[in-house]
Amino acid sequence: MKAPLIGLLLVTLCTLMAGTATAVEAYPKQKVVYHINYDDPDSQAGALRNVQNHINAVGVENLELRVVMHGDGLSLLLTPDQLANTKLKFGNANEQMQTRIIGLKNQGVSFQVCANTLKGKKINYEEDLFDVDEADIVPSGVAEVAKLQAMGYSYIKP
Repeated sequence: MKAPLIGLLLVTLCTLMAGTATAVEAYPKQKVVYHINYDDPDSQAGALRNVQNHINAVGVENLELRVVMHGDGLSLLLTPDQLANTKLKFGNANEQMQTRIIGLKNQGVSFQVCANTLKGKKINYEEDLFDVDEADIVPSGVAEVAKLQAMGYSYIKP
């Protein structure tokens, strides 16, 4: 009787392991760039939900994800009280948006900001934008998107 029980346990264990392997194999490692160049706060919030859903589906360990912003997209990081200092129409980095951004950054998401837009829209990244360091600034948002695509990143425009 012990042999059939051990055999049943082995078959069950192998089945469970195969199911786990299939789930992991469903989404292999991914490199993805999300492109944001619009200022609608609802659309931007939706884009951040998409990013979180992407992380939840693929797993932090299997994902290299960047959000590249240029033009009106910088409103995602513009604090509302700094709006008057810039040429943007919206400052969407309210407390709720800041919490989402921090949560995504804590999961390894990189937010990249266009230097051309900073100059053209008269934005001081140190004073006007939420949680942006010099290392987050790229020379050109569109050129960065193209560079990442050439490096094998999948392009998503939510």
